[in-house]
Amino acid sequence: MSWFVTGSDTGVGKTYTIVQLLRLLRASGISCAGFKPICCGDRRDAELLLASGIEGLTIDEINPLWLKTPLAPLAAARIEAIEIDIDAIIDAFRALQRRVEVIVVEGVGGWLVPIRADYFVSDLAAELKLPVLVVVRNRLGCLNHTALTVRSVLGHDLACAGVVLNDLADADDDIAAATNRDVLGEILDVPILPGLTQKTSAMPAEWRAALRLPDARVSVSQANTNVNKVYTL
Repeated sequence: MSWFVTGSDTGVGKTYTIVQLLRLLRASGISCAGFKPICCGDRRDAELLLASGIEGLTIDEINPLWLKTPLAPLAAARIEAIEIDIDAIIDAFRALQRRVEVIVVEGVGGWLVPIRADYFVSDLAAELKLPVLVVVRNRLGCLNHTALTVRSVLGHDLACAGVVLNDLADADDDIAAATNRDVLGEILDVPILPGLTQKTSAMPAEWRAALRLPDARVSVSQANTNVNKVYTL
């Protein structure tokens, strides 16, 4: 019961979604943690994941590789003269598995972002053998990006647990945003899940079914949340 979260693009709300998912999982009594294999630039995403999971973990357990340059890992590693050790990343994931029941892994940018010249985010997900959640921003253009990503996920012989459609603040006035959910439901044979927000007080039924979680009432008041950052999508 762990998942790999990728995005149809960068900046679509992966970290935000994972933080809310971890909050709801912890509220239901599940021992869980986020895992950010690679950070490029600052380490803010990993810090938020660390604050949202169980206590007692360190930032290096959550984020084993931190590249300081805000570029794709391939480019950042070349600038910093670093050889990315995939085995070390896998070992860090396995070590975290021994600490918690559930891990939510956050990829770097989109599905085909290069980690090395011969190794992509998709290859890391395939090695971890986890079901994939695709996070999408509900806007014009997301149909193409989402379909390409989901098809590639399935082409790697991985299960796609669902597409998470994050709404923009002004989505009510966007005709594309108003129609994307229905169109994605027609063209893709995967669950189209509502975005999780700070106002989500219980795990939505669609999420519970897609993630194959046991039936239970989840109350935010049960969660021990340490995240003070307020997001806006």
